[in-house]
Amino acid sequence: MKPVFLFRYFCRMYINVFKFGGASVNSAAGIKNVAEILKKSGSGPLLVVVSAMGKTTNALEELLKNYLENDPLAVVESYGKLWNFHFSILEALFADINHPVFGEVDSLFNQLRGYIRKGHLYTPSLHGYDFEYDQVVSYGELISSSILHHYLVSRGCPSGLFDVRDLIRTDSTFRDARVDWEVSGKLIQKAIPGYFLDHPEPGTIALTQGFIGRDAEGNTTTLGREGSDFSAAIFAWCLHAREMTIWKDVPGVMNADPKLMPDAVCLKKLPYLEAIEMAYYGASVIHPKTIKPLQNANIVLKVRSFLYPEQEGTSVENIREWKIPTPIFIRKQNQMLISISPRDFSFILEENLSEIFRILASFRVKVNVMQNSAISFSICVDNDPQKVGPLIDYLKKDYETRYNEGLDLFTIRHYTNDAIHRVVAKRKIMMELRSRNTLQVVVK
Repeated sequence: MKPVFLFRYFCRMYINVFKFGGASVNSAAGIKNVAEILKKSGSGPLLVVVSAMGKTTNALEELLKNYLENDPLAVVESYGKLWNFHFSILEALFADINHPVFGEVDSLFNQLRGYIRKGHLYTPSLHGYDFEYDQVVSYGELISSSILHHYLVSRGCPSGLFDVRDLIRTDSTFRDARVDWEVSGKLIQKAIPGYFLDHPEPGTIALTQGFIGRDAEGNTTTLGREGSDFSAAIFAWCLHAREMTIWKDVPGVMNADPKLMPDAVCLKKLPYLEAIEMAYYGASVIHPKTIKPLQNANIVLKVRSFLYPEQEGTSVENIREWKIPTPIFIRKQNQMLISISPRDFSFILEENLSEIFRILASFRVKVNVMQNSAISFSICVDNDPQKVGPLIDYLKKDYETRYNEGLDLFTIRHYTNDAIHRVVAKRKIMMELRSRNTLQVVVK
């Protein structure tokens, strides 16, 4: 049997990929629960992708913000909260304060502190905000994976820790890096199967980080907010895995956010196409880039609950005939509606739209929904101050530009009149777009 076929046979027969998000590892109890799930996951080799703990990414964003605003007291406070949060978890997991994990995590914090103290952050002529964001925020995953790795080993679970930056190669589009699939595939296929062949013990785990990668110049990059799902899909695709499982704090893929609609139900099966549509419109349970590599390789995606691991959850796979049991509600908060018009009240023509989309691309602003009239073009976008503020200032040079903030965008797949009423009742409709299967409405 040729080596390439032997490799694919080995991976397809044995390797599975698990991804654990921040909510699953937000405490010592969470780490212990993840370890129990992994110990009960079977005897075959398993690659595990882990996110930063709890709200660590948000806290690192706050740390960076405080630094850029030249507020040293706030920087010290932000850094101290992060340190205390992680070391309180360490102390609850490891009775021996001389355990190597304490020194390893402290070393990562020292690297973070040293990076900030260099004083070169946010020099626009050299790097800019997006570059510095990736260098700082990536420490969340590095720290969480170190803690989980050492805890697994302490519980007798064979675990090898890999730095994902040695495995996933990207371009230099910071905060939304594009994957070099060819180079990443070679790096992953060289490192991971070989590790499992060298460590054939039952239950062996290869552990790595989500969300981050490295460009050709050696700089840390990130794959976009909440990108750990995508990281796991990259590994699954490169390793020809049997299936990939995302562990969430919900029973599976729900037809609505349970916090918004308490009567939301779990969808037991979904075709790839429906999952792609849901992710595209903003369903937080799956990152938008996750489905394509899985569908291309016919890898089954399972979404299960780490709170109730005995439940089956949702299976996303190649289903030819599928009937939707209920409308699906997707909500995106913190939206901005921007209306763009020519100053001379001329028509919005193709050349105007072409220019507007070129501007949107240059500011890396993704349009969630759009609508045009004779003299106006309106778009709904995520209200990211780092992107949207400069975009509006630029548009105002040549266009009459108005905007509304603090809006919600609801997408209803397979809508009914009752479903529409449930969303828009007593709320002001700012924009509505309707197709055969999908309704999108921006409301205040």
